[in-house]
Amino acid sequence: MNDLIIETNRLILRPWKLEDIDDLTEGLNNINVSKWLAEVPYPYTKEDAKNFINYTINNNLYNFAIVLKENQKVIGGTQISNINYFNGTAAGGIWLNEKYQGKGYGTEAFGARIKYAFEVLNLRRLENGYFKDNERSHKMQLKFGYQDEGIRRQKFISKATGNIEDECITGLLKNEVKGLDNFYFKVIEK
Repeated sequence: MNDLIIETNRLILRPWKLEDIDDLTEGLNNINVSKWLAEVPYPYTKEDAKNFINYTINNNLYNFAIVLKENQKVIGGTQISNINYFNGTAAGGIWLNEKYQGKGYGTEAFGARIKYAFEVLNLRRLENGYFKDNERSHKMQLKFGYQDEGIRRQKFISKATGNIEDECITGLLKNEVKGLDNFYFKVIEK
């Protein structure tokens, strides 16, 4: 996994590197981003970024930096987590630096993540969660065919805000995916 690269039209999804500390800190040291992520503190420091990147490197996780091809800038992150190969299931999420939101990058990265999970890892179901008021996340998930499945009441205490948050759960089955037919996607494993 440490050499895995997923390419889309405008983005590269690749493993995190220690050189990404500044971009990671810039993206997550923003309450408008961190408030939607259960495990991300605010303020988000370079030490937080370093610890996160070292953790992903040392544990060989499907945790990707989202990089703009045009300038090699890390603009966010996405992951495939809690993989259960026997059941064919996984979870995961996405975040973007606020400066790069509203340009379709999140949709492009999330679509690549979905394609990789279903076409390469051969999973059959993905599950996502989002905080109740995060309608942008919900809307993007519905665009790909995710279905609302329920609410985990008071599931998290947000590290960024200290608020107790409900987690809304969505699920996507492989045969329900929408919007990826003409989606450019290339996997490079070194």
